[in-house]
Parts: sequence; C-alpha cells; structure tokens
Amino acid sequence: MTQTLLTELKAGTATLMLNRPARANAFNFEMTHELKNALANAEKDSQVKNIVISGAGKVFSAGQDITEMKQGEQISYREHLNKTYNPLILQIRSMGKPVIAAVNGACAGAAFGIALACDLRIAHSSAYFVVGFSGIALAPDSGVSLLLPKYIGLGRAQEYFYSNKPITSHLGYQWGLVNQVGGFNYQKLVLQIADELAVGPQEAFAAGKKAFNQAILPNLEEALNYEGILQEEAGKSAEHQEGIAAFLGKRRPKYN
Repeated sequence: MTQTLLTELKAGTATLMLNRPARANAFNFEMTHELKNALANAEKDSQVKNIVISGAGKVFSAGQDITEMKQGEQISYREHLNKTYNPLILQIRSMGKPVIAAVNGACAGAAFGIALACDLRIAHSSAYFVVGFSGIALAPDSGVSLLLPKYIGLGRAQEYFYSNKPITSHLGYQWGLVNQVGGFNYQKLVLQIADELAVGPQEAFAAGKKAFNQAILPNLEEALNYEGILQEEAGKSAEHQEGIAAFLGKRRPKYN
C-alpha cells in the first residue's frame, strides 16, 4: 500500500508531504490520521524546529475525498469533522513550533482550511485556492468560515464562497493571505524560510503564537463546532445530493 504521507527531517525542518497524487492528494481517513500523528511526533521531537506541509506532484490538495465520503451513506458530517479536520486545525494552531503551508498547486476545501491554519503560506506562482464547499452545496468547514475572513475580509470571503472562483497566489499575496510567492525559485524560497525559522528563538515563537491565538482566534473551537452543526444539516439537503451527483457525473448541478 502506498504511504499517504511522506515525512523527511532535514536541518531542523520536518517536511510532511501529502501523497495521494492520483487522487489530487485528497484527504481520506488514513491521510488525515497520519498527518495528525506526524504533527504530534514533530511537536515532541527536539530535533524538529519547524514543520512544512506540502503536496506531492503538482497539487497541494483537493480537500476531502468525496468518493470516500459517499461510501458511507449514513455518515454524520458533524461526527466526521469532529474526528478529522476540527482536531487537526486545533492541533496546528496549538503547536508551539511554526508550521508552514508550502502550497505547490491547487488547494481547495478542507485543505484550504488546513493551509489557513498554518502560520505561514508560501505559494508557487501557479498555485491557487478555492473555497470549494458551495460547489457541492455545503457550508464552509475546517475553520474556513473564521480564518478566511480574517485574512481577506468578510466581503471577499463571501464572494469567493458564493462564486467558487479561484484565488490566485498573486491575488492572495496582495490581500495578505499568502506570505510569499515563488516561481522557479519556489523550493529554494521554502527552504530559506524554514532554515531561518530553525535557528530562531523557539520558546519566543511558541509564546508569540499563543498571544496571536488569544488576540485573534479566541473563538476558533467554537467556530469549528458551529461549522459542524451547519454542515450536518447541509449534508442532508436535497441540494447537497444534487451537488454530489453533478460532481460525480462531471456536470453542472441543477438547484432550481
């Protein structure tokens, strides 16, 4: 069986590579579980000074694997979030060590929430972000409802949720969503930033992150819980069933 997550430790940086390229690195239960474990191990390992999360191939991640979700017709979307993305988002935000999202390509849905939860986002010039949820008639989850407006403003967040238009890496940089953009030098840029963090004051970094969380995201857990409540209802709707059927049938949904 192919590993769904590849890990490497080099010069104080733990690189965690989402590794389901044939499925656009979409998250299944196994990959979510492996990512949570890898982050926990990195937090405990004194050799690890920072963490980089990226995607294998040309895609960061398409978000949740829809096919896996539909294999369990009776699945509770709220229960699913409580077991997967909600603890993962809280884990990333509570880690004392800096976490970098190295966004090498398309980043959508729950993966967008994971990238937003990271401390820094370094994007390839060809990368882009898609909110994604409205495409299958769902509400935002994985912290997107809180984190995206924090970075780009409520009006823009709602616009890009409603329209499902891509946010290019350059546009994300202009709005403060992306910290830096790289082209041919993208990999070198990620390594340079990670190396700088690795020799920085680790205890001060951890304290600073706690301060930012308290000042800016004190209601993160509450927001994640409310997303789960809304998603549970949305997941039972006729609109969502049509959205899924259209997605799997590779056609435009007909909601009216």
